[in-house]
Formats: sequence, C-alpha cells, structure tokens
Amino acid sequence: MKYGIVAFPSKKTQDLANHYRKRYDTHYAQVPPHITLLESFEADESHTTTIVATLDKLAKRFAPLQIQSSRVSSFAPVTNAIYFKVEPTKQLQSFHEALTEQLQHNPKHVFTPHITIGQDMSDQEHDDVLGQLRMIGVDVQETIDRVHLLYQLDNGSWTTHETFILTGEE
Repeated sequence: MKYGIVAFPSKKTQDLANHYRKRYDTHYAQVPPHITLLESFEADESHTTTIVATLDKLAKRFAPLQIQSSRVSSFAPVTNAIYFKVEPTKQLQSFHEALTEQLQHNPKHVFTPHITIGQDMSDQEHDDVLGQLRMIGVDVQETIDRVHLLYQLDNGSWTTHETFILTGEE
C-alpha cells in the first residue's frame, strides 16, 4: 500500500491554493493542498501499526509547526510544478529528519517544503503562469497543529488513515 505523511494548512490557505489548483493542477481532485512531510512510500499493511506508533511518538515530541510562505517558486527545469514555497525552518527539517530516521525511509528528493498549486503544464504555460503568480505573490503565516498519515486508494486519490496532534516542545 502507498502511504504519505502530510500537514494540511488552514482552510484559508487551502482556499487560496485551490484557487490556482482548479486551473493548473491535474491532481486537484486527488488530494487537498498540503505540505509533504515524507514523500509517498510503499509499506505492507501489516506495518501500519508500526507507522502509526512512530507518528504518535513524534507527535508527542514535536510542537505545532510554524509555517511561512512569502513567494511562489517552481521545480523547473526538473518538472513544471509551481508551488507556494514554505520556508524550511529548523523545526520542519528536524521533523522530516525524524520521520526518515524512525521510518527508515530513504528520500528520493531533497526535502523542499511547499504547497503545490500547479503541475503537468506545458513549458509555455508554466512560464506564463509562474511569471504572473510571482508578481501577485503570497503571504501565509500560520501554525499547523496536526499531521496526517494518508494512504492512496485504487483510483489514485488520497485519504486520511489517521491524524496526529502535535503536542511536544521541540
């Protein structure tokens, strides 16, 4: 089964991201706007209990996540994905590192906290949209007090398996 660990921003931020995602993100209907804390990974369903126990332990260790996003960026030329760049704080980095260590996950990509607002665009559309959105900008500052273990359904959409409230000090 395919799993992922994410943090969902506030409704206000999700509404802002969805304003763009409806038009520019081919995955709009598959998952709400989110910050990927641990990229998707395969695990046997028998390991779900271990994953949940690990997340429960980390949620008791880490404080609510402070996020800030003040610009629009892109992963081009690797991929034509456009996103709200979330500042990579020490806390976010520590949480990601704890997840990768505790779940013995070997990430394929460098951890780049973000909220995707567009993907799978042609080069021309990507350049036009990115230019427009960089002029408009973004200004998001908020606290996220929970993280979610998601799993992927057969139709490609993602749903929440369990939610963990961050109550720690780190």
